[in-house]
Amino acid sequence: MLASLATQPPPKGDVCVENGVGSGGLLTAGRRLGRVYDGAVQDLIDELGRLPGVGPKSAQRIAFHLLAADADDVRRLADALTEVKARVRFCELCGNVAESERCRVCADPRRGDEVICVVEEPKDVVAIERTREFRGRYHVLGGAINPIDNVGPDDLRIKELLARLADGRVTEVILATDPNVEGEATATYLARLIGPMGLTVTRLASGLPVGGDLEYADEVTLGRAFEGRRVVGR
Repeated sequence: MLASLATQPPPKGDVCVENGVGSGGLLTAGRRLGRVYDGAVQDLIDELGRLPGVGPKSAQRIAFHLLAADADDVRRLADALTEVKARVRFCELCGNVAESERCRVCADPRRGDEVICVVEEPKDVVAIERTREFRGRYHVLGGAINPIDNVGPDDLRIKELLARLADGRVTEVILATDPNVEGEATATYLARLIGPMGLTVTRLASGLPVGGDLEYADEVTLGRAFEGRRVVGR
């Protein structure tokens, strides 16, 4: 009987005991093993690991890079972090990052007021500005509708958008949210809200990337490319 018990696998959901660590102490042991260094070094690694896209190994590499760097370089980095938190705010009109009440786009009198491009984050404004194709205004929502993360319409800057559209100067709203599930849900929600206002609501075209191969395109991208096809040679 003892031999048969020894050869049986552990029950589902349990963890084999190794070095005195069972299922009950696995989490505690993981935390204990996670703190490899003591004091300020481990604190720095932990804080760096909280940044988006930075895993434990990357956080460790960055931490030791800072330790080996010149003190003046580290001081400049610390000053830049402190300065950006002290000076940078969000534009009171569009929600873009700014160092005054309004961002440089909203403060530029050469930009047109007839078209507003709605984006999710300030980084999207930078991406569109690099194209040099859009000369209107922006509105940053501050995210997208995502029920899984408990982000609803009231958590976004949608009320501010509707207030901007009510002044009668805007004739077109470009929905430039991300082409994913959350972005599509947000665009659909906004289109239903803005449609009855009599404004033109457009969505950024999506399809095959320039220089890409047709065989590597997924079904959704290829389908949208067919929907957005245009006449050539006329």
